[in-house]
Amino acid sequence: MSHIANGEFKTNASAPLPERLATLADQLEALLREHSPDAAAVEEVFVNKNPQSTLKLGQARGVALMLAARSGIAVGEYAPSLVKKAVVGTGSAEKPQVHAMISRLLPGAKIAGSDAADALAVAITHAHHLATHSRSSRA
Repeated sequence: MSHIANGEFKTNASAPLPERLATLADQLEALLREHSPDAAAVEEVFVNKNPQSTLKLGQARGVALMLAARSGIAVGEYAPSLVKKAVVGTGSAEKPQVHAMISRLLPGAKIAGSDAADALAVAITHAHHLATHSRSSRA
């Protein structure tokens, strides 16, 4: 496993949601063209304190799932507790612990922010999942 890139997409917070989702789609399409990934992974939606935020997160997640499917890329989906367990060793790890482990697992990588660290944690979980399943299918 090696680090290729990470970052965070930005949208205009004052723009209407459809416009923000379109901007997200444009940014994701550009990323897919630039890197041509073989696989993708997303975190499962969790219900947070603000139902509106949860709904918007689900809509953004839907954009990512749709674009991956259109590109023929299989997508792994992981619960937050599974991501924490894969990266830190316990499903109850706190965000700072997860982010610290990302830095250890990807030495030298300049992490663009906390959302990028979260995304890298999901990617590492997916890489571990793929490696485990490829070994078990060869047995």
